Amino acid sequence: MPGEYRDIEILRQGEAATGHRIFGWVVLAAMTAFLINNVLEVGFGFPGLTEIFSGSAGAWVPALVYVALAALAIANVLRTPSRTLRMDAQSIHNFNIYLIRALFFAVFFVGIADAAIALLRTESLLEPLFGQDLARNLGRANWVGPVVHMPLVVLGFIVAVFTRTLGFTWLALLIVVAELLIVISRFVFSYEQALMADLVRYWYAALFLFASAYTLFDEGHVRVDILYASFTRRRKGTMNAIGTVLLGMATCWVILAICFNGKQSIVNAPVMNFEVSQAGPFGMYAKYQMAAFIALFAVTMLIEFVSYYFEAVADHRDEPGHRNTESVSAH
Repeated sequence: MPGEYRDIEILRQGEAATGHRIFGWVVLAAMTAFLINNVLEVGFGFPGLTEIFSGSAGAWVPALVYVALAALAIANVLRTPSRTLRMDAQSIHNFNIYLIRALFFAVFFVGIADAAIALLRTESLLEPLFGQDLARNLGRANWVGPVVHMPLVVLGFIVAVFTRTLGFTWLALLIVVAELLIVISRFVFSYEQALMADLVRYWYAALFLFASAYTLFDEGHVRVDILYASFTRRRKGTMNAIGTVLLGMATCWVILAICFNGKQSIVNAPVMNFEVSQAGPFGMYAKYQMAAFIALFAVTMLIEFVSYYFEAVADHRDEPGHRNTESVSAH
């Protein structure tokens, strides 16, 4: 009988939280539709959603993408009435952790490979090792990006399936090692190449931008605490839910809107042109990915904010299963 009462209680909590669950999943659906439509508009020449009122027939495609994904999100919530907010929060967080883990492996593989190619290119060793044609291609960013970088990114997502390490520690260690090599080569051997600084910047950007979402999960971000510490758990949940929507999610949407505002936006333009650093052939060819890091930061943060919102509403409703992060953040 106690088990039956528990199941009934879980079902009751899930049904009562349907509105909050629909809101969170629709936010994720809208983000996914926004990213898909950006690819359709920039990569395949589809008209934007704003052109729907100009009579363009193709403008209905992005609108249908939004409607279809939102409908799927709502249907998913309605067919799982017994799922609680905390269950959804954990599922969303687990997916986000996989995404972050995959991104860490991707930048590790790309960083090592691109730095090696840049070193060989700088020392004029590509042609003796790989022949004239391949050496010429390895000097073209628009060839290195899709042929070398993209398979390594895919490899990162595959490797992330079979490992559970997030990579924060070892990526930070690699940054320290890279910095140490710069110091030793510069002051001991009087040797330095632009690719060395490019690699450090590349990994630094990935470390701080991709780790930000997990830091939110662990309550590791700086919180200006004047009254919050004295609040009850329910009131903390209320404040966190409101802040998540008005500040967290809103900020992520602003970043995404700026990043993907047409073909000449701060992310679309570098990625489409496989932009390289000012060092040109003497540096790495991964600068276009660093531009994409900004958008990936907003994506991972928005996903985590939805999970955080579910947890906050569950706290406000005083649902069981509260995750105590105070001891974690205190350390």
